[in-house]
Amino acid sequence: MTSLFEYAPAPESRSIVDVRPSYGLFVDGEFTDGTGSTMKTVNPATEEVLSEVTVGSSEDVDRAVRAARRAFTRVWGPMRPADRGKYLFRIARLLQERAREFAVLESLDNGKPIRESRDFDVPQAAAHFFHHAGWADKLDHAGLGPAPRPLGVAGQVIPWNFPMLMLAWKIAPALATGNTVVLKPAETTPLTALLFAEVCQQADLPPGVVNIVTGAGETGRSLVAHPDVDKVAFTGSTEVGREIARSVAGTQKRLTLELGGKAANIVFDDAPIDQAVEGIVRGIFFNQGHVCCAGSRLLVQESVHDELLASLQRRIGTLRIGDPLDKNTDIGAINSAEQLVRIRELSEIGEAEGARRWQPECTLPDRGWWFPPTVFTDVSAAHRIARDEVFGPVLSVLTFRTPDEAVAKANNTTYGLSAGVWTEKGSRILSITDRLRAGVVWANTFNEFDPTSPFGGYKQSGYGREGGRQGLAAYLQGDDR
Repeated sequence: MTSLFEYAPAPESRSIVDVRPSYGLFVDGEFTDGTGSTMKTVNPATEEVLSEVTVGSSEDVDRAVRAARRAFTRVWGPMRPADRGKYLFRIARLLQERAREFAVLESLDNGKPIRESRDFDVPQAAAHFFHHAGWADKLDHAGLGPAPRPLGVAGQVIPWNFPMLMLAWKIAPALATGNTVVLKPAETTPLTALLFAEVCQQADLPPGVVNIVTGAGETGRSLVAHPDVDKVAFTGSTEVGREIARSVAGTQKRLTLELGGKAANIVFDDAPIDQAVEGIVRGIFFNQGHVCCAGSRLLVQESVHDELLASLQRRIGTLRIGDPLDKNTDIGAINSAEQLVRIRELSEIGEAEGARRWQPECTLPDRGWWFPPTVFTDVSAAHRIARDEVFGPVLSVLTFRTPDEAVAKANNTTYGLSAGVWTEKGSRILSITDRLRAGVVWANTFNEFDPTSPFGGYKQSGYGREGGRQGLAAYLQGDDR
């Protein structure tokens, strides 16, 4: 994209990562062949086939669940909590030691810029294991009921947008509370989960405590429906979340769902414009907009609309799109051809419904799946791009006049995952955030995460919390909060 400065390429080397030609499943502490077929995992930036992985069958899932049950009954469940914590600390340290390897593999398999994998995804994953390691022997003092006990076997299904971080969000609290795990990574991004399996071996984690079964939708359904799974945790689309909720209804399984979002990023007329623009860019273009809590609806007070929009467009013009392994890259590749089709379709619908599309001048790579950062103006709440989750680098801009109108427009959504407020008045921040129906609200920032803080939503964004003390409760008996 256009810039005042010219950047020489600064590619990260791929040599640190040894990607195997094919991978089996990780069951009972060992890599093993599955009984299902295989599928290819592809680099979204080049369409290069990286490896072949096994599609776990229902028999494979059953084998993994039985291994998890044995480990829970014989080893992990009876183990002293302080000793469980030592394993989590060991895993966290190994993630730090192998951080560059994980970051490169994440960018290869997912398409996100190496700068994000290196500076956010992997450090946050390690931080979650460190945080939960500290909780392992303190559960009696967490206010989660007397003598809290683990549930048993947790079946966990994670998405493709933050493969490593979502793995940590799921596995760390489950292990800290004494549960064992069967994890199914996303179909398009299984490689860092399989590398994590090597970390489990390196940490001498007892066999069966963590099992990783790769595959597609049927593999996930088999895991969710397995009768010996005590807890289901899912992050992904609202449509699949509904299917899972129906599947576990009437059973004794505990369920947490972290689903879609259509977050409002609200900018008042007294907000620092330059700071707000940086927050808007981070809110919607971070990870190519593949973020469930992305600030995809920008609500701007009318009196500063023109000034803010001009500043935002200037800033977007400096973003660099291209090779995810280039350290100068700001926006990487769309994760899959299917997701690119959805982004294009919703953008075309936005124009057809009367919204104005703006995109900076840029040259997209010849191979791979790419979509430029996009801003829609003249958007109303009735437009589909203001209602549907695009899950891409597409921003819809709406205006408001009063704080009451801002709150009404922000809450006018079927989702309720996150929101942002930009103003210099602390009293306004408190007043507005108290009225927003969103699980997470950022003030004068956006997309900031910490393992000590709970994360989750309302309405079609799911239920339950991950992270913090509240995230532990979903993996313990006797507390349904």
